[in-house]
Amino acid sequence: MRILVTASLLALALTGCGGPPEPAAQEELAVIPSYEATGIVAKTLPELADDLAAGTITSEGLTQAYLARIALLDRDGPHLQSIISLNPNALPLARASDQRRQNGDTLGPLDGVPVLLKDNIESLDPMPTTAGSLALKDNITGRDSPLVAGLRAQGAIILGKTNLSQWANFRDNDSMSGWSSVGGQVRNPHMLDRNPCGSSSGSGVAVAASLAAGAVGTETNGSIICPSNVNGIVGFKPTVGLISQEGIVPISPSQDTAGPMTRTVRGAALMMNAMDPGDEDYTIGLSPDSLKGMRIGVMRFAEGSNQDIKGKFAAALAVMEAQGATLVDIDAFEPAAENFRDSTLPLLQFEFKDSLNAYLATTPETVTTKSLRELIAFNEVHAGEEMPLFGQGLFIASEARGPLTDPAYLGAKAAVRFSTREQGIDRLLAEYDVNLLVSPSGPVAPRIDPVNGDVWPEWTGAGWMAAQAGYPHLTVPMGDVHGIPVGVSFIGSAGDDAAIIAYGYAYEQAAQLRPDPHYLKSAEDRPEISTAMTK
Repeated sequence: MRILVTASLLALALTGCGGPPEPAAQEELAVIPSYEATGIVAKTLPELADDLAAGTITSEGLTQAYLARIALLDRDGPHLQSIISLNPNALPLARASDQRRQNGDTLGPLDGVPVLLKDNIESLDPMPTTAGSLALKDNITGRDSPLVAGLRAQGAIILGKTNLSQWANFRDNDSMSGWSSVGGQVRNPHMLDRNPCGSSSGSGVAVAASLAAGAVGTETNGSIICPSNVNGIVGFKPTVGLISQEGIVPISPSQDTAGPMTRTVRGAALMMNAMDPGDEDYTIGLSPDSLKGMRIGVMRFAEGSNQDIKGKFAAALAVMEAQGATLVDIDAFEPAAENFRDSTLPLLQFEFKDSLNAYLATTPETVTTKSLRELIAFNEVHAGEEMPLFGQGLFIASEARGPLTDPAYLGAKAAVRFSTREQGIDRLLAEYDVNLLVSPSGPVAPRIDPVNGDVWPEWTGAGWMAAQAGYPHLTVPMGDVHGIPVGVSFIGSAGDDAAIIAYGYAYEQAAQLRPDPHYLKSAEDRPEISTAMTK
C-alpha cells in the first residue's frame, strides 16, 4: 500500500505533534526535507515512556507521529520497505491508553508505547502473520503469541508487522537478507544499497529509522544480532525457552527465540520485562558500574581480520577496562565434536520440517498450504512471485529429512549442544575464569546483491556459538566504519540474561556510540570515499 505524503503527515513526522492538521495542510508536497529524526520520534523508548508517564505527550500523538514517519520513509522517500502491514487498530488502542492514564489505571511502563512485531509473530490484531510468503497472506489467526500478550498486558501499542528475510532466511542457501515476496527488499537506512542483514531485517531498520519505539525480532542463528549490528541498534537474544515460542512461525525449537530490538539497552530491558513471563526485572541491575571487577573473556579467535573492526573493538575493550574490568584473551577455539560442522544444518532441517508442519496444522482454513510439502508445491506454482531471485533448496532438503526419532537427528543435536555448551561457552567461562565473553558482533555490511544473493566478507564474531547453544547474547553499537554501523557482543551462559544486559548497559553508558542513520544512497556519498573514487 502506498501512502500519500502530505504536509500534515510531514509535520507530524518532523515534530511529533498529534493535533489536527490545518485544512490547507492537505496539499501534497513536491519537496521532501531531511529524513533524519527530530522531535518526539527521535526519542528512545525509555524517554518516551517517561514522557507518557509525565503527561507531556499522548500515546495518540506519538502513534500518529510514527504513522506519519512511516508514510514519509517506508512507503515513500528512501522507501525502506521495513514494514509489511500496519495495525488498523493502532490509533484506537492509543486513545484507550490515554484514557487509562487519565483515569489513573496505567497498565505498566510500556502503556501507550508503540512497538512493531516481526511478521512471523502472531497477534490478535487484524493483520496476517505471513513470514514474508504469499502462502500465508491470509494467515489471520486472531490470537496473541504469549510474548505479544505480555506486551499488550503492559499497554504497549502493536503498531504493525515488520518485513523479514522470507521464512526467516530458511528457504534457500542463496537467499537475500531482507527480501520477501510480500514486502520486497528492506533497505538499510544508514546506506540504502547496503545489506540490512536478517532475518529480522525490518525490525532492525524500523528501529534505527525511528519508525517505532522498539520492535520484536526472532533468531535461530544471528537473526536478531546481525540486523542490530548493521543497523546500529541494540539487539538482545535471550536464553532459548525464556520467552515462549508459541505463536511464532518456527525453524528450530532448539535455537528459536524472540527478543527485543531497540535503540538503548534500557529499552531492551523494559521490553524483556513484558515479554518474559517470569518475575525477573531486567532494569534493576542496570548500573554504569556493572563491569567493575568483572573478568571479561576476549574472543580473539572471533576478531576477524578487518582492521577497521579490530580498531573499533580495541576501543570498546579500552572502555570496558577503564570501567574496572579485567581483560583475558582467548586466542583459540575449536568445536569439540568431530562431526560438529556436519551437524549444524541437518539439525535445523530436521526440526524445521517437524515444527513447521505442526505450526501449519494450527493455521485457519484460509491458509491452504498445511505442510512443508504443500509449501514447496505452492512455490513451484507461484515461482514468478515467490522465487524470482533464488530457489527453495533448504525447503527441499528439509522435506527429505525423517522424524525427530531418527538417529541422525539425535546425533546432530548432541554434537551441536556438546560443542557449544559444555565444551563451548561454559568451558571458556570456566577455563579462563571469566564472567562473560565479548567479540565484535559481525562484519561490515556488504552491498545488496540481487544477482548473486548475500555475499558477505569474512565473518566476524562468535554469535553462532551463542545461537547454537541457546545462550544469551547482546549486541551494543560500537561506532561505524565509513558510515556503516558495527557492534560489540556480550555473551554468557544459560540464565545469565539479566547480567549480560547489565554488562552491555555499563558499556553503552560509557561509550555512547550509537550512530544515527543518514539515508545515504551509497558509500560514495561519503566525502572520504567520493574523493578517493573520483579522479
